[in-house]
Amino acid sequence: MPRHALSRLYSCTDRSPAVVSMNTTYDRDFYAWTQEQIALLQNRDFGAIDLPNLIEELAAMGRQEREQLIDRLGILIGHLLKWRYQPEMRTNSWIGTIREQRRRIQRLLKSNPSLKPFLSEAFAEAYPDGRDLAIQETNLADSILPETSPFTLEFILSDELEFSP
Repeated sequence: MPRHALSRLYSCTDRSPAVVSMNTTYDRDFYAWTQEQIALLQNRDFGAIDLPNLIEELAAMGRQEREQLIDRLGILIGHLLKWRYQPEMRTNSWIGTIREQRRRIQRLLKSNPSLKPFLSEAFAEAYPDGRDLAIQETNLADSILPETSPFTLEFILSDELEFSP
C-alpha cells in the first residue's frame, strides 16, 4: 500500500528504509505532490521526479483495481448465495445489489481489460468473502453454505438469477 494511504489509515512511526524523508511534499500534502509530479512529467523534467514514490503509487493503483474486482465479486457471490439458500427472504434489494455488482464488474473489466486473465483467481479469492457475507447477513449455519462455490464464473457474470449446474 502506498505510504500516503498508510499514513491516512494508521498513525505509524515505523518507516520503511526505501521511503524518502518525512520532509517531502509527498509526506506533507499528497495532492500537492501529485500536481508537482504531473508538472514535472509535462515539462519532461525527469531528473526532478520523485521516482520511488511515483513507482509505489503506480503499483498501488494496479493493486487497487485487482482488489476492487475481488471485492465486487465477493459482494455479488454473497448475494447470490443468499438468493439461493434463503429463497423465502428474497427482496428487490438483493436483486438490485446483484445487478449493480454485475454492472460494476463489467465496467471494471471494460476499463481494465488486462484484469480478464485474473478473473478465475479473483473468483476463487472472492468466494470465501462472499460466503462469509452471506453467513453474516442471513444467520445461516456455516455448514449450510458450501466451502467451494456452487456457481461457475460464467453464471456469476451472467444476467441470470437461478443457477443449475
